[in-house]
Amino acid sequence: MKRIIQTIGVLFGGAAGAQVYNGMNLGAFWSDTSYGMLQTSGGYYMNVGIGAVCGFVAASMLSGAIVKWMQRGVERAAAVPAGDLLSGAGGLTLGLALSALVYPAFSGLHGAAVFIPICFTVALGFIGLRLGLSKQEEISEKLAGLFQAKRKPAAADEESSYEEHKILDTSVIIDGRIADICKTGFIEGTLVIPEFVLEELQHIADSSDLLKRNRGRRGLDILNKIQKELDVKVLIYEGEVEEGEVDSRLVKLAKILKGKVVTNDFNLNKVCELQGVSVLNINDLANAVKPVVLPGEEIVVQVIKDGKEHGQGVAYLDDGTMIVVEGGRDYIGTTMEVLVTSVLQTSAGRMIFAKPKLLEKAL
Repeated sequence: MKRIIQTIGVLFGGAAGAQVYNGMNLGAFWSDTSYGMLQTSGGYYMNVGIGAVCGFVAASMLSGAIVKWMQRGVERAAAVPAGDLLSGAGGLTLGLALSALVYPAFSGLHGAAVFIPICFTVALGFIGLRLGLSKQEEISEKLAGLFQAKRKPAAADEESSYEEHKILDTSVIIDGRIADICKTGFIEGTLVIPEFVLEELQHIADSSDLLKRNRGRRGLDILNKIQKELDVKVLIYEGEVEEGEVDSRLVKLAKILKGKVVTNDFNLNKVCELQGVSVLNINDLANAVKPVVLPGEEIVVQVIKDGKEHGQGVAYLDDGTMIVVEGGRDYIGTTMEVLVTSVLQTSAGRMIFAKPKLLEKAL
């Protein structure tokens, strides 16, 4: 850029030297007849050379400031939004086009009057630029309407490629079943582990209570397994979330990321429902995939302890479902066939009521 400025200075200085030699007045300095390039006298070429040297010196002195000014202009233009640049450029182009249409009306002017079309061009260009910037919003709306049909498929593609965030809470990490669910491929999207949940896990793992310490370490092991062994995307969220309890911060983070909270905490489940946040409860999933047992079916169980009511015995299926056996107290420690009488589904899980099959035969 500096070389270009110096070249322009040389050319302008040489032309100025030729004008000075021709003895033109200031008005004729800018006329077409002032370029006496066909003159061959030594004085003419000497003036041209002196003017060229003066132009080179002046251009060299001013080139640094001009380059810096141009760089600042480029940086400011880069900081302007694309919409403002497009609308401003469109308005400037229209203003310059209008000045080009009216230029023939000023083409016959001479002397100092030749500055009139220059000023007119600058004024129309500035007016067009200001009008384009002031109408930027309207221009954007018009362009949006023109390209709306093209934007819809792009928006559909973006929506189809959108990955939903599943935000894990502390309880579901310690529970451990989330790793098995991820291994089956039923969890889609990105698993988000907030930094404050990691801090709570670390605090639990450092607890003086043996049970809490083991739970915290189990949670950290589950996270390592999810990150290293399973083919799922994991994001450790380190962004700022308003201070408060862990449950409330989870709800706020779910709203920020527009994701779903994964938990097995009954209270957090209710809070998410009240706040309008989607929640995936591991307990609900476990209940949904348990084998269906209908009244009248026969199953083999082992009665292991007393029930709450007199004469009741309690047994469990392989999936942990509790079976209350009427009159089963006398059969504690034995394996027996029972007949299902009713099934009770609660938010805490499924409970099956049954009675010994041998009593049914006796009746």
